[in-house]
Amino acid sequence: MIRQKDNIGSVKKTIAEYFRRQVDVTVNLGRNKVLRYCGELSGVYPALFTVTPNDKNFLGKTSYSYAEVLCGSVRVSPAKTGTR
Repeated sequence: MIRQKDNIGSVKKTIAEYFRRQVDVTVNLGRNKVLRYCGELSGVYPALFTVTPNDKNFLGKTSYSYAEVLCGSVRVSPAKTGTR
């Protein structure tokens, strides 16, 4: 589901504002599987961004492309709980 009002540039700008902050990440894995976790947005690069999960035992993918956010398969928002 692509939202026509957004573009890659606006997604990159929004993600860059969350750099080094606690974020809530929701990943749609398909077939009614959803992964949710909280972590720190640790890297912002031209093609992707990385999130370091707060759980040290987390064994999942922690890098995402901006296109995944644009398409809606990944959602990143500021953490609702206290920061750090």
